[in-house]
Amino acid sequence: MSSSTLRDQPGTSKESFEDFYTEVKEIEKRDSVLTPTQQIDRLLRPGSTYFNLNPFEVLQIEPDVEVADIKKRYRTLSILVHPDKNHDNQERAQMAFDIVARSWKILENDLTRKKCLEVYEEAKGRTDHMIAEKRKKLKKEGRSFEPIPEDDPVKYKHAIYVMVMKLFADMERRRQKLDQRDQEERKRKRETEIEEEERVKADREWQQNFEESRQSRVNSWHDFQSGAGKSKKTKKQKHMTGMMVPPKFKPETR
Repeated sequence: MSSSTLRDQPGTSKESFEDFYTEVKEIEKRDSVLTPTQQIDRLLRPGSTYFNLNPFEVLQIEPDVEVADIKKRYRTLSILVHPDKNHDNQERAQMAFDIVARSWKILENDLTRKKCLEVYEEAKGRTDHMIAEKRKKLKKEGRSFEPIPEDDPVKYKHAIYVMVMKLFADMERRRQKLDQRDQEERKRKRETEIEEEERVKADREWQQNFEESRQSRVNSWHDFQSGAGKSKKTKKQKHMTGMMVPPKFKPETR
């Protein structure tokens, strides 16, 4: 939605914020009634990764609507982009359908819906602070009579919208960073566990081999001892035999 689609801005103070806001809502309502193909294109348009972080943006509803109305909008939109209703574009339709379903899952839960509403509250607070700083600067420069862009209700609403998208993007970046850190920690933990498992396995195999070779070592020792005993006995016998054999007689020569 662009500002050019709105009627000319009023020139008098009689035009109230409610008048502008009502017109904006009418345009949004008109834009929300898109064909299945248009809705799929909207949900998968360039930059949709960050746009779709905001479930209210996905379902094209205001954050202050009741849960019952959110559910109605979800059902309407999910039917429009359902793969069974888009046979010629089922793959993209499935992607769009998943985005819609994920947004509804966030908003139907009280806790996650509350977190999303807090994003809007923070965005409004930051926008109001930014406006106050602009006015302070104008006053300091002696130009307090000059208007600022956000004096226009439509531009004020757009400024909040931009801040909302920024905050959702910041939240997603923090989530990804925490996920990456968690994955790295789990990886390190798993590597440590594997190292310990391998060490225990190696110790177990060494102990098993040691036990299995015990008898072989005992037998080798017995054989060694037996061989040593025979060797000593043989040497002794040879020694005794040598002592008992008389010396050979040598005839006397003349």
